[in-house]
Amino acid sequence: MKIKRIILMAALIISVASVQAQKSQVIAHRGYWKTAGSAQNSITSLQKADSIHCYGSEFDVWLAKDNKLVVNHDPVYKMKYMEYSKGDALTGLKLSNGENLPSLQKYLEAGKKCNTKLILELKAHNSKKRETKAVQEILAMVKKMGLEDRMEYITFSLHAMKEFIRLAPAGTSVFYLNGELSPKELKDLGAAGLDYHMGVIKKHPEWIKEAHDLGLKVNVWTVDKAEDMKWLIDQKVDFITTNEPIVAQDMLK
Repeated sequence: MKIKRIILMAALIISVASVQAQKSQVIAHRGYWKTAGSAQNSITSLQKADSIHCYGSEFDVWLAKDNKLVVNHDPVYKMKYMEYSKGDALTGLKLSNGENLPSLQKYLEAGKKCNTKLILELKAHNSKKRETKAVQEILAMVKKMGLEDRMEYITFSLHAMKEFIRLAPAGTSVFYLNGELSPKELKDLGAAGLDYHMGVIKKHPEWIKEAHDLGLKVNVWTVDKAEDMKWLIDQKVDFITTNEPIVAQDMLK
């Protein structure tokens, strides 16, 4: 009887682990910014995402004119162009919550104190040369700060994706955002998976199973409607990127 009970317990543990492995996880889009005192791509938004135990917090990175890395979504902020301004001029700008626009170094320093995954989106730059430089600078900084096991990389640029795959440590998760490549094409390029807009996934729902059959992960963005979240959870996507992380977490419960 005792041996039988141990076998049953082991089977239960394996079953629970399997269910947990299949459960979708939540990524806060530009951090958890829809809350008091926060702002998109701010250090506070990262800390807030961590405080509600999101799997990851997504943020956007540019290479400034003087090769300093800064965190911001749009190519222009308060009349300053990310690619054509010096880093100090950009990090002197104020966000809507009163914080300064963060350098990547400051952002990662805050990230070291958190547990959430750091989902770094490298924006498409004005040349392949600049994108390669950005990838090199990002990976060097991440390595120096001891954060290699905490990072995942996403990008709309096919060139930047290939550079992350080529230069990052083996096993680093790199996802593609643009939406035109099939799971098989991504697998052949060495990507960890697809990270596509909800509209793309609705058009190609078969890509979810195809990706999983190939051992790839599936992330979908930017999903803010509860009915879309439910559909994706039912489809067993791996990650849901959302501006409403609390709503997604409540649905998963």
